[in-house]
Amino acid sequence: MLSWLDEAGGAYAAQCCDTPRMVTLKMSETTFKKPVRPGHLIKIYGGVCGVGTTSVCIRLEARRHSPYNGTQRSVCETEITYIRVDGDGEPIPLADKVRARYGSETKN
Repeated sequence: MLSWLDEAGGAYAAQCCDTPRMVTLKMSETTFKKPVRPGHLIKIYGGVCGVGTTSVCIRLEARRHSPYNGTQRSVCETEITYIRVDGDGEPIPLADKVRARYGSETKN
């Protein structure tokens, strides 16, 4: 589940920041609310909770989806911070348009 969250969050961070070069900096406390078993359908939802000069914080929620009745139950929540990096893996600033887009959620 943690791997799925990190992969989904990284893809979402790359989309939000208009760059394919995002790496995981940290994962906050992860709360597992319900069990997930092999065969369960999992949907992961995300949102930007803050941006910095080189980083973006993504809030993620995983939900167990029932194909029988369409209901969803929250099974896990976390926040993951990703950093934009150059070809050498060094942090570089996010584009101004990205910081402007998510400016109301700016973090220090």
